[in-house]
Amino acid sequence: MAVLDTTRAQAKKLGPGALIMVVGPSGAGKDTLIYGYKEQCKSDESIMFARRLITRPADAGSEPHEAICHEEMARLIDQGRVALSWPAHGLTYALPECVDHHISKGGIAIANGSRKALADAIGKYEKLLVVHITAPIHVLAQRLSVRGRETAEDIEQRLRRADLSLPYLPHLVEIQNTNDPQVGITQLKQAITTFLR
Repeated sequence: MAVLDTTRAQAKKLGPGALIMVVGPSGAGKDTLIYGYKEQCKSDESIMFARRLITRPADAGSEPHEAICHEEMARLIDQGRVALSWPAHGLTYALPECVDHHISKGGIAIANGSRKALADAIGKYEKLLVVHITAPIHVLAQRLSVRGRETAEDIEQRLRRADLSLPYLPHLVEIQNTNDPQVGITQLKQAITTFLR
């Protein structure tokens, strides 16, 4: 099992708030659990649910996000004006810099992230909880097929990536999202509540 280097010399990490990064393979139901939990936190101003920047049109039939062109994304990243960024599926994803502002004021930011951004997140944030949402391969395949957005080849590629394990992380919770979504939402809430105690 790979181990991410959490001991390298760093400037003071960003706090005092926390980043909750939700990761997992396509089809695991990350957005379902995140948005379900969001419904329960509407009145809590200390919690921010990050809206990602993605180099993909806003009408692409996927999650609500801020569409941005490749050139503008590259400029923001070069200027350090995003919280985190990573490449995936031929696109570039980023968490907006307002995430860092919220955390610096003691707030909690919850974001749909990626294993590709874990090393940067560990190096940057004082308090980081990684929640790994997953499901058996046959469940992932069924969910991806129902979407109707991808070819069989695309689904196969996603499932190959989904079979990768995560490295050791100081604060990691895994949720097998195979039951009623409310079960997973409750588990996500419990994981975050326990971490923040």
